[in-house]
Amino acid sequence: MIRLILVGILLLLSLVFFLQNQEQEVTFRYFSLFHFGMQEVSTPIYKPILSAFALGLLVASILLFPAWVRAWIDLRRKTKVLQEAEADLDRLRQTMEKTARQPASQQGGEIGGEIPHE
Repeated sequence: MIRLILVGILLLLSLVFFLQNQEQEVTFRYFSLFHFGMQEVSTPIYKPILSAFALGLLVASILLFPAWVRAWIDLRRKTKVLQEAEADLDRLRQTMEKTARQPASQQGGEIGGEIPHE
């Protein structure tokens, strides 16, 4: 829950930053193999920042995805084992209740009963 709140605050702050910086422009100079030389492109400053943010989310998701899947599989396995253990416990309880209800003569004698005379 705390993580969700922190992500929400981060997204809200990012949105405010993007909205406040819509008029400012930045010029990118890069080397292009298709046009054989230096190229220039002007764009609002929020676009490269938003692109970097989205790329960071994508990379983090790709890197964390195997751990999420592993944890999900482990959770399913442990849940299944827990359900089997609970079912075994219920069967043992029912067996104990049945043996406790049976009269002493059906249980094969009492412990500490009378010793037969010779």
